[in-house]
Amino acid sequence: MKKAEIRIVTEHKKEYMPLLLLGDEMENNIEKYIERGKLFTLYDPDLKSVCVVTDEGGGTLEIQNLATDERYQRRGYASKLVSHIFDHYRNRVGRDG
Repeated sequence: MKKAEIRIVTEHKKEYMPLLLLGDEMENNIEKYIERGKLFTLYDPDLKSVCVVTDEGGGTLEIQNLATDERYQRRGYASKLVSHIFDHYRNRVGRDG
């Protein structure tokens, strides 16, 4: 089995709105944080999960949205994504976000 691929999306983030709406039902809320946040996506091999993390300043990061396609829930995709995000930021908090 091929390893899941995690990507950071920097453009056209609103294309992920259908999946983001599973994590936050208010589109206007998502629009408030999606552009300033970092959007992580997990593919295995197609899109399974998304997560938006924002830098709230002072070394504080916040998960604003975490969602997995309903067809693939309870298979560990969100856990894998959060674990990757934790590792991604482990040595970056307070430096370059």
